[in-house]
Amino acid sequence: MMHKKITVLFILFIILFGRQSLAQKEKPDYRKLHYLSEEEMHREFDASRDFYVTDPPEDPVRNVAEFEQMQSVVISYPLGIPVSLVKEMANDCRVLTLVANSSQQQTALNYYQNNNVDIDNCDFLIAPTDSWWTRDYGPWFVFDGSNQPGIVNFPYNRPRPNDNDVPIKIAQYLGIDLYGMNLETTGGNYMCDGRGKAASTDLIWEENSQYSHNDIDNLVENYLGIENYFVTLDPLHEYIKHIDCWGKFLSPGKVLIGQVSESDYRYEDYEAVADYFANRTSSYGVPYEVYRVFSPGQSQNTPYTNSLILNKKVLVPITGSQWDDEALQVYENAMPGYEVVGIYSNQWFNTDALHCRTKGVADIGMLYFRHVPLLGEVPYEEQIEISTDLIAYSGEDIYTDSVFLIYKTAHESYDTVLMVYQEGNTWTGWISGFSVGDQVSYYLYAADVSGRHVSSPFIGMPDPFEFEVVGNPEYELVLKPDTVLFLEFDQMIDGVELRILNNMDIPVVIDHMNDYGTAFPWYIEQPPDFPYQIMEGDSLVLNILCDLPVTMFGELLSDTIFIETSNNVYKELVMIDSDLLSMTEKTPTESFIAYPNPFTDGVTFEFSAGAATTYELTVFDITGRVVDKINGTVSADLGNITWHVGQNLRIGTYFYKLKIGEINKSGRLIYSR
Repeated sequence: MMHKKITVLFILFIILFGRQSLAQKEKPDYRKLHYLSEEEMHREFDASRDFYVTDPPEDPVRNVAEFEQMQSVVISYPLGIPVSLVKEMANDCRVLTLVANSSQQQTALNYYQNNNVDIDNCDFLIAPTDSWWTRDYGPWFVFDGSNQPGIVNFPYNRPRPNDNDVPIKIAQYLGIDLYGMNLETTGGNYMCDGRGKAASTDLIWEENSQYSHNDIDNLVENYLGIENYFVTLDPLHEYIKHIDCWGKFLSPGKVLIGQVSESDYRYEDYEAVADYFANRTSSYGVPYEVYRVFSPGQSQNTPYTNSLILNKKVLVPITGSQWDDEALQVYENAMPGYEVVGIYSNQWFNTDALHCRTKGVADIGMLYFRHVPLLGEVPYEEQIEISTDLIAYSGEDIYTDSVFLIYKTAHESYDTVLMVYQEGNTWTGWISGFSVGDQVSYYLYAADVSGRHVSSPFIGMPDPFEFEVVGNPEYELVLKPDTVLFLEFDQMIDGVELRILNNMDIPVVIDHMNDYGTAFPWYIEQPPDFPYQIMEGDSLVLNILCDLPVTMFGELLSDTIFIETSNNVYKELVMIDSDLLSMTEKTPTESFIAYPNPFTDGVTFEFSAGAATTYELTVFDITGRVVDKINGTVSADLGNITWHVGQNLRIGTYFYKLKIGEINKSGRLIYSR
């Protein structure tokens, strides 16, 4: 009888175990591939159970990029990632695991201990979740205009209310501000560069059809500080339409894009998005460096762009595919100095891998360089100035004896120069001891009282900024002015003078010079025949004019005159206010003055308005980037507008465009301290 009972119990165990195993194998697709479960398909969409709209952060806002300093990584338990990944991340920073309750926390802790995870680097937050895609619903970190950290929350594009509440709970956990942006979206379809540029697929438009594209641009600018929002097609041709399935910012100047074979029906679309980024200007002021990783998406899966950059480590999903080694090598080539680690799993999918299931938590007290590097060709000077903004978000003091400019020429060892504090957040250093033709490599380093230190670029010495010194100091032409500027209608008709001076004691021969524009229709009036010789101490004076009409886009449009001698190629920038390109002559105001100029604290614009009207003042830097914009209304008779200088403005030349009703005024401003 006892034997029969044991047999029956054994059979029941087998049946129950089999059912449990079957249930595990038949786990709803949404747990694997972001699909909506059948229950969710019938659930009224209420992703915003506790979501609420707030005012945006204080301007200017900075959205933190993935490749900046992270203090931890958010994951969900039960795990959607191999425990080997948890172990790897805990070796680098803290890991914050979301659990449903204290019992589940203890289970997770035991599991980590049994798998040799460094539990000293493990934290837990009781926050029930509906799925493991912390990337999609996790917090987006910003710093506001007072350098205070915060989280931007949004309605998650899945009806999973527990997931959607996670940013709220993490903001409470960290004790930082929470902002509500009423834009339905998902973290897997968003990447930013930390400098005001971001990218998504057109899913962002599809899921927010109640807004115009301009409305969406305004939302991300106001809440996230995104001034350039790149919205692209989705070359993957999958239901998910997440940009992290095929693209990734590696730095403010580099982007990684997937690649498929020419025989793949998606080939043209992949090439189109790669070309799109290759023809966009990065926050470094030059086109993006575009790296490609072969990701055919066939068995085994190849989700290589779905990786996680975690401080100085890159964690890449691998699946045992023949393309794994090649993918890891692409990361090695694109990100020298980083430790590239392949993380194997047979549960990585082309639409859902390592990046989807992890979310970095920004170091809310980070030390941060905002530096636009010198790249490409830089004209020879005895000393070349390097300037940067440096912010200690911790609020601690920066060690003034630990802010360094570190540089070398091609065959020399690195020299270290102490940078000098100017004011605000600005520091300056100088590179010297080089010759024309030298390749100069440099990076920046700083430390603060909080114990943090940082380099720019983030990896420092292994991947420095590089530029080439051009121009021969012994045979140098002097170009005056350094930029041909068309800011008034009369300048287009009468011309702007460009003087090319031979300041040496021997003749200089100009072999060639382009005499008409390609970006807009400027031309040289009666250009000389080439070759043209300028005698010692003499000048060649050219008059540059512009034709009408033509329609272009932008604010300040630029082109270049290339002046070629046997020794050098000189470059003269030609810039025009885009409003002049499709205008007829506009009636000037009866009186107009902008003072003081040069200025230190602000500029006042006085004019005769005639009648009450609106105004819009836009200020640009020398590259055409908008540095400030104000608008309002002025009363009749004498109008008076004052523009106050922001704390981050650098010494140099700026341009303004002032629209007073139907009247336009433009000009140059000089900022000096």
